[in-house]
Amino acid sequence: MAAPKNRRSVFLGRLPLPERNYLADALRTETVGGVLLLVAAIAALIWANTPIRDSYESVRAFHFGPGSLGLHLSLQHWAADGLLAVFFFVAGIELKRELVAGELRDPKAAVLPVVAAVCGMAVPALVYFAVVSTGSGSTAGWAVPTATDIAFALAVLAVIGTSLPSALRAFLLTLAVVDDLFAILIIAVFFTSSLNFTALALAAVGLAVFWLLLRKGVRGWYVYVPLGLVNWALMYNSGVHATIAGVAMGLMLRCHRHEGEAHSPGEHIEHLVRPLSAGLAVPLFALFSAGVAISGGALSDVFSKPETLGVVLGLVVGKAIGVFGGTWLAARFTRATLNPDLKWPDVLAVASLAGIGFTVSLLIGELAFDGDQLMTDEIKAAVLIGSLIAAVLASVLLKLRDNKYRKLCADEDRDEDQDGIPDVYEQDNPEYHLRMAAILEAKAAEHRRLAEVAAGRTTGDAGPA
Repeated sequence: MAAPKNRRSVFLGRLPLPERNYLADALRTETVGGVLLLVAAIAALIWANTPIRDSYESVRAFHFGPGSLGLHLSLQHWAADGLLAVFFFVAGIELKRELVAGELRDPKAAVLPVVAAVCGMAVPALVYFAVVSTGSGSTAGWAVPTATDIAFALAVLAVIGTSLPSALRAFLLTLAVVDDLFAILIIAVFFTSSLNFTALALAAVGLAVFWLLLRKGVRGWYVYVPLGLVNWALMYNSGVHATIAGVAMGLMLRCHRHEGEAHSPGEHIEHLVRPLSAGLAVPLFALFSAGVAISGGALSDVFSKPETLGVVLGLVVGKAIGVFGGTWLAARFTRATLNPDLKWPDVLAVASLAGIGFTVSLLIGELAFDGDQLMTDEIKAAVLIGSLIAAVLASVLLKLRDNKYRKLCADEDRDEDQDGIPDVYEQDNPEYHLRMAAILEAKAAEHRRLAEVAAGRTTGDAGPA
């Protein structure tokens, strides 16, 4: 009998086992990286707010690099333009994988996270515009509160000890991937003031060579790493933000598996590079970008200046409303039903967690107010405060459901037949039920044997009448 055409899809339902295993591995690395990111941010704040703060400014303003190639940059710029290219390279691979093997491969399934991500970027921007328009502030920072930092969000989960079911984690990761895509487009379109067309043309040639070598199956890091560095340098000199080169090369990798492959080339490279991105590149960027002087007056200024208030409200209020509202509307109009094990407040908690916009928000803040160091530092302080408030709010909402989450995670991980596959993925398999019946029968037989032994000991202890 054919399924009815109006059958509703399930939102935040169980992930396929391979996707669940991949997600667990990827998020494990991101969680460790997120904790390092948190430590680096705290270290930067301490360094910038102690008597040795002058050394902080001196270190991050230290210039080095070949000036003849246009790469005599400060340490802070090397971190923002160089190290973050590694982060965006991994983001490009993530996006490619989501498009060919993840949540975004099926247009119908992709509607919910894509709409949620788009609304989660549009509403914070609108909140920012609304705040600065009432206070006659600068609209240059509208893109600052639009980003979500998955690593920092996972670090918050690790610190507060909350376990999220895999479906909610996958939703958060997909949100962040789509978020990164639009952040890349925002950086490329709105923060490219002048172009060097010669360098841009050469960068395009270099990317074409990169793609051609991949298509021909050429292997060897000694080929791709130098070529990647050349492409990055050309993109930097073109006037387009250098991280775009990282994204472009990540998108070129093959992320679907051929027959007999345990992992695609993209998955293999991501597995190698992700620890470098999460454990070194992003924390170092945070160390040299998050250090802003914070005093009582500076904190009060964050809530009194329209630009900084717009960033805080955009992250805390705009993100939560945008992600939750977009998700609810998309589910309503696509006739998708929420996983019965979860509730809409769970979606609201994840939406609040998406308000942690650290890494990319700091980067966009630097680009938006380039040349105005005072406003740049104030915007960074607003990002830190907004992300902190969003983290606290999300933590409270998640803790209210922590017992339910732990039970769901335990059910997802249970493997009573010990075959390496969680039981929930085998419930429709006849062989699974045969194995479970045999296990239960063996346990029952063992209980009977123990009962008989106990009964025999009792009779023996009684002795002759």
